[in-house]
Amino acid sequence: MKAVVFFSYGSPEVLKCVDIERPLPGPNEVLIKVRAASINPLDCGELKGLPLFVRLIFGLRKPSVNDPGRPRVDVAGQVESVGEAVTQFKAGDDLFGMCLSDPSASGTKAWMHSQGSFAEYACLPAAALVLKPANVTFEEAASVPVAALTALQGLRDKGRIRPGQKVLIHGAGGGVGTFAVQIAKWLGAEVTAVSGPGNLDMLRSLGADKAIDYTREDFTETSRRYDAILDCYGSRPSSRCRRILSSRGIYVGVGGPAGSGLLIRLLEILVISWFGSRKMVTFLAKPK
Repeated sequence: MKAVVFFSYGSPEVLKCVDIERPLPGPNEVLIKVRAASINPLDCGELKGLPLFVRLIFGLRKPSVNDPGRPRVDVAGQVESVGEAVTQFKAGDDLFGMCLSDPSASGTKAWMHSQGSFAEYACLPAAALVLKPANVTFEEAASVPVAALTALQGLRDKGRIRPGQKVLIHGAGGGVGTFAVQIAKWLGAEVTAVSGPGNLDMLRSLGADKAIDYTREDFTETSRRYDAILDCYGSRPSSRCRRILSSRGIYVGVGGPAGSGLLIRLLEILVISWFGSRKMVTFLAKPK
């Protein structure tokens, strides 16, 4: 079968399409014929070998020649065959989910994988898949897992959004952000979305009560206070974001600069969160 792999870290130019052996499902796995796959910052970081802990898993200088990198996590497709212990799916079922080795693992280990969705076929644990609704296309389903889980868990579990609260979503025009706008409205919040000028009408159509063009207005320079901020971009200083939180507000960071910049931002948020009643947290979504 054809699959996209990489033998060194770098830009998309290092990706190669090669012939590899089609995998066979283990007892608790499902072999699917891939119909659609999507791209996330998670995938781009893996390709570049960032953050550096990625290299501890895939290789310090480059992936192994015998075990090259296999990009992309989100996937949608049709069941080709199932392992002997799998009872919830059968051949021909339409599914979507994530190419992960062990979705029940803790922390960053849950996001590790040996197979990627940029291939004709992929073997996944049955626990990483669900049935695709009939009224959703394969392309739509493949865009959901990482982005939507991050938005849902960031708002509901970390932000603890309640009806009537004021929520600001920074980076609302991206994958996580567009899901976050809709989920925040579903949770009953009043939503302010921050993005570029080309996304404002789209964000209003998704339910945003107010859309801010970051090229014309600094959202941290306002007298308005928010009960929660979901920051999908991490381009503004954490201290400035904290300033516009209500007295019991919470800042949830789900994005930021790559490499050492990400570590610096995490440390900054940790230190700031020690002082006062306004909380600042970062988190890694759980693939469940």
